Amino acid sequence: MSLVLDWDGTVTETDSLWMVLDAFGDPEVFSRVEGALVGGRLSFREVMELEFATVTAPLAVVRDFLLSEVRFRPGLAELARDELPVIVSSGFHELIEPLLDRAGLPLEVRANRLDPSGEGWRIHWRDPEPCPVCGDLCKRRTLPDGPLVYVGDGYSDRCGALVAERVFARDGLADWLEGEGVPYERYSDLHDVRAALAAGRNPSPAWPSSRSQSRSTSR
Repeated sequence: MSLVLDWDGTVTETDSLWMVLDAFGDPEVFSRVEGALVGGRLSFREVMELEFATVTAPLAVVRDFLLSEVRFRPGLAELARDELPVIVSSGFHELIEPLLDRAGLPLEVRANRLDPSGEGWRIHWRDPEPCPVCGDLCKRRTLPDGPLVYVGDGYSDRCGALVAERVFARDGLADWLEGEGVPYERYSDLHDVRAALAAGRNPSPAWPSSRSQSRSTSR
Protein backbone atom coordinates (compact mmCIF):
# COMPACT_ATOMS: atom_id res chain seq x y z
CA MET A 1 0.00 0.00 0.00
CA SER A 2 1.44 3.39 -1.02
CA LEU A 3 1.82 6.22 1.48
CA VAL A 4 1.07 9.68 0.06
CA LEU A 5 2.06 12.86 1.86
CA ASP A 6 0.80 16.32 1.03
CA TRP A 7 3.60 18.89 1.24
CA ASP A 8 2.44 22.28 2.50
CA GLY A 9 1.13 22.18 6.04
CA THR A 10 1.69 18.41 6.20
CA VAL A 11 5.39 17.81 5.61
CA THR A 12 6.08 21.46 6.41
CA GLU A 13 4.94 23.03 9.67
CA THR A 14 3.84 26.18 7.83
CA ASP A 15 2.42 26.42 4.32
CA SER A 16 5.50 27.35 2.27
CA LEU A 17 3.40 28.71 -0.61
CA TRP A 18 1.78 31.14 1.78
CA MET A 19 5.26 32.07 3.00
CA VAL A 20 6.34 32.85 -0.57
CA LEU A 21 3.25 34.92 -1.28
CA ASP A 22 3.54 36.79 2.02
CA ALA A 23 7.20 37.64 1.45
CA PHE A 24 7.29 38.20 -2.33
CA GLY A 25 3.71 38.51 -3.61
CA ASP A 26 0.94 41.11 -3.42
CA PRO A 27 -0.86 40.86 -0.04
CA GLU A 28 -4.00 42.52 -1.39
CA VAL A 29 -4.34 40.01 -4.23
CA PHE A 30 -3.60 37.13 -1.86
CA SER A 31 -6.30 38.20 0.59
CA ARG A 32 -8.88 38.85 -2.12
CA VAL A 33 -8.48 35.63 -4.09
CA GLU A 34 -8.21 33.32 -1.07
CA GLY A 35 -11.59 34.64 0.03
CA ALA A 36 -12.97 34.01 -3.45
CA LEU A 37 -11.72 30.40 -3.32
CA VAL A 38 -13.42 29.74 0.02
CA GLY A 39 -16.58 31.41 -1.29
CA GLY A 40 -16.57 29.32 -4.45
CA ARG A 41 -16.23 32.32 -6.79
CA LEU A 42 -12.84 31.27 -8.18
CA SER A 43 -11.38 27.84 -8.93
CA PHE A 44 -8.19 26.57 -7.32
CA ARG A 45 -6.38 26.98 -10.63
CA GLU A 46 -7.51 30.59 -10.99
CA VAL A 47 -6.44 31.41 -7.45
CA MET A 48 -2.98 29.89 -7.82
CA GLU A 49 -2.32 31.59 -11.16
CA LEU A 50 -3.48 35.00 -9.93
CA GLU A 51 -1.44 34.76 -6.74
CA PHE A 52 1.83 33.63 -8.28
CA ALA A 53 1.62 36.11 -11.13
CA THR A 54 2.38 38.72 -8.44
CA VAL A 55 5.70 37.06 -7.55
CA THR A 56 8.56 38.57 -9.56
CA ALA A 57 11.56 37.73 -7.36
CA PRO A 58 14.31 35.51 -8.81
CA LEU A 59 13.77 31.82 -8.12
CA ALA A 60 17.15 31.55 -6.37
CA VAL A 61 16.17 34.29 -3.90
CA VAL A 62 12.89 32.59 -3.05
CA ARG A 63 14.55 29.18 -2.78
CA ASP A 64 17.18 30.51 -0.37
CA PHE A 65 14.45 32.19 1.69
CA LEU A 66 12.60 28.88 2.04
CA LEU A 67 15.80 26.99 2.87
CA SER A 68 16.31 29.45 5.70
CA GLU A 69 12.73 29.56 7.00
CA VAL A 70 10.90 26.27 6.34
CA ARG A 71 10.78 23.68 9.08
CA PHE A 72 9.61 20.09 8.64
CA ARG A 73 6.95 18.54 10.82
CA PRO A 74 8.57 16.25 13.40
CA GLY A 75 8.80 12.62 12.38
CA LEU A 76 9.39 13.14 8.66
CA ALA A 77 12.84 11.55 8.54
CA GLU A 78 11.71 8.47 10.46
CA LEU A 79 8.53 8.08 8.40
CA ALA A 80 10.49 8.49 5.16
CA ARG A 81 12.97 5.82 6.25
CA ASP A 82 10.29 3.30 7.19
CA GLU A 83 7.60 3.91 4.56
CA LEU A 84 9.20 5.62 1.50
CA PRO A 85 6.24 7.97 0.96
CA VAL A 86 5.41 9.78 -2.27
CA ILE A 87 5.08 13.56 -2.00
CA VAL A 88 2.02 14.76 -3.95
CA SER A 89 1.77 18.54 -3.92
CA SER A 90 -0.01 21.47 -5.51
CA GLY A 91 3.29 23.29 -5.12
CA PHE A 92 6.41 23.22 -7.27
CA HIS A 93 9.36 20.90 -7.82
CA GLU A 94 11.68 23.89 -7.87
CA LEU A 95 10.74 24.81 -4.27
CA ILE A 96 10.24 21.33 -2.80
CA GLU A 97 13.27 19.40 -4.00
CA PRO A 98 15.93 21.77 -2.55
CA LEU A 99 14.34 21.34 0.89
CA LEU A 100 14.34 17.55 0.59
CA ASP A 101 17.94 17.63 -0.66
CA ARG A 102 18.93 19.72 2.37
CA ALA A 103 17.46 17.04 4.63
CA GLY A 104 19.00 14.16 2.68
CA LEU A 105 15.57 12.71 1.80
CA PRO A 106 15.50 11.45 -1.82
CA LEU A 107 11.73 11.00 -2.00
CA GLU A 108 9.60 10.85 -5.13
CA VAL A 109 7.84 14.18 -5.76
CA ARG A 110 4.76 14.67 -7.94
CA ALA A 111 4.12 18.39 -8.25
CA ASN A 112 3.81 21.28 -10.69
CA ARG A 113 6.64 23.29 -12.25
CA LEU A 114 7.43 26.96 -12.53
CA ASP A 115 8.38 29.49 -15.17
CA PRO A 116 9.78 32.07 -12.71
CA SER A 117 9.60 35.09 -14.98
CA GLY A 118 10.58 38.51 -13.70
CA GLU A 119 7.23 39.70 -15.03
CA GLY A 120 5.36 37.28 -12.78
CA TRP A 121 5.69 33.57 -12.13
CA ARG A 122 3.74 31.23 -14.39
CA ILE A 123 2.66 27.71 -13.43
CA HIS A 124 3.16 24.66 -15.63
CA TRP A 125 0.53 22.28 -14.30
CA ARG A 126 1.41 18.61 -14.01
CA ASP A 127 -2.21 17.74 -14.82
CA PRO A 128 -3.89 20.73 -16.50
CA GLU A 129 -7.29 19.12 -17.06
CA PRO A 130 -10.12 19.52 -14.53
CA CYS A 131 -10.87 16.46 -12.43
CA PRO A 132 -14.08 14.72 -13.61
CA VAL A 133 -15.06 14.18 -9.97
CA CYS A 134 -14.50 17.57 -8.30
CA GLY A 135 -14.37 19.73 -11.45
CA ASP A 136 -11.15 21.53 -10.45
CA LEU A 137 -7.42 20.86 -10.68
CA CYS A 138 -6.70 18.39 -7.90
CA LYS A 139 -4.38 15.56 -6.94
CA ARG A 140 -6.61 12.57 -7.71
CA ARG A 141 -5.02 11.63 -11.06
CA THR A 142 -1.52 12.29 -9.68
CA LEU A 143 -1.85 9.62 -6.99
CA PRO A 144 0.00 6.29 -7.26
CA ASP A 145 -1.98 3.35 -8.60
CA GLY A 146 -3.42 0.85 -6.17
CA PRO A 147 -4.37 1.06 -2.50
CA LEU A 148 -3.00 4.03 -0.59
CA VAL A 149 -2.82 5.85 2.70
CA TYR A 150 -3.26 9.63 2.41
CA VAL A 151 -1.90 12.25 4.82
CA GLY A 152 -3.02 15.85 4.35
CA ASP A 153 -4.36 19.03 5.87
CA GLY A 154 -6.00 21.37 3.38
CA TYR A 155 -8.26 22.29 0.48
CA SER A 156 -6.35 20.57 -2.32
CA ASP A 157 -6.26 17.28 -0.39
CA ARG A 158 -10.03 16.76 -0.38
CA CYS A 159 -10.59 14.87 -3.62
CA GLY A 160 -7.48 12.73 -3.27
CA ALA A 161 -8.31 11.76 0.29
CA LEU A 162 -11.65 10.33 -0.81
CA VAL A 163 -9.98 7.53 -2.80
CA ALA A 164 -7.65 6.39 0.01
CA GLU A 165 -8.20 3.28 2.11
CA ARG A 166 -6.92 5.16 5.16
CA VAL A 167 -6.70 8.90 5.75
CA PHE A 168 -4.74 10.90 8.31
CA ALA A 169 -5.98 14.48 8.49
CA ARG A 170 -5.65 17.69 10.45
CA ASP A 171 -6.85 21.31 10.24
CA GLY A 172 -9.12 22.16 7.30
CA LEU A 173 -9.04 18.70 5.73
CA ALA A 174 -10.16 17.10 9.01
CA ASP A 175 -12.98 19.62 9.36
CA TRP A 176 -14.14 19.02 5.79
CA LEU A 177 -14.07 15.23 6.17
CA GLU A 178 -16.15 15.56 9.31
CA GLY A 179 -18.66 17.66 7.43
CA GLU A 180 -18.83 15.02 4.69
CA GLY A 181 -19.17 12.14 7.15
CA VAL A 182 -15.90 10.53 5.98
CA PRO A 183 -13.87 8.65 8.63
CA TYR A 184 -10.24 9.62 9.20
CA GLU A 185 -7.53 9.61 11.85
CA ARG A 186 -6.20 12.83 13.35
CA TYR A 187 -2.48 13.41 13.58
CA SER A 188 -0.41 16.10 15.23
CA ASP A 189 2.98 15.25 13.78
CA LEU A 190 4.37 12.57 11.53
CA HIS A 191 5.48 10.46 14.48
CA ASP A 192 1.75 9.82 14.99
CA VAL A 193 1.36 8.56 11.43
CA ARG A 194 4.44 6.36 11.66
CA ALA A 195 3.32 4.82 14.95
CA ALA A 196 -0.16 4.08 13.63
CA LEU A 197 1.17 2.44 10.48
CA ALA A 198 3.81 0.45 12.35
CA ALA A 199 1.30 -0.83 14.86
CA GLY A 200 -0.92 -2.08 12.05
CA ARG A 201 -3.94 -1.32 14.16
CA ASN A 202 -7.36 -0.65 12.71
CA PRO A 203 -8.12 3.03 12.18
CA SER A 204 -10.08 4.85 14.86
CA PRO A 205 -12.37 7.06 12.75
CA ALA A 206 -13.07 10.62 13.80
CA TRP A 207 -16.71 11.00 12.83
CA PRO A 208 -18.54 14.27 12.29
CA SER A 209 -18.89 16.35 15.41
CA SER A 210 -21.35 19.07 16.29
CA ARG A 211 -18.79 21.83 16.18
CA SER A 212 -18.82 24.25 13.26
CA GLN A 213 -16.67 23.50 10.24
CA SER A 214 -13.65 25.75 9.67
CA ARG A 215 -12.17 26.35 6.24
CA SER A 216 -8.53 26.02 5.33
CA THR A 217 -7.03 26.72 1.94
CA SER A 218 -3.64 25.29 2.87
CA ARG A 219 -2.25 23.53 -0.17
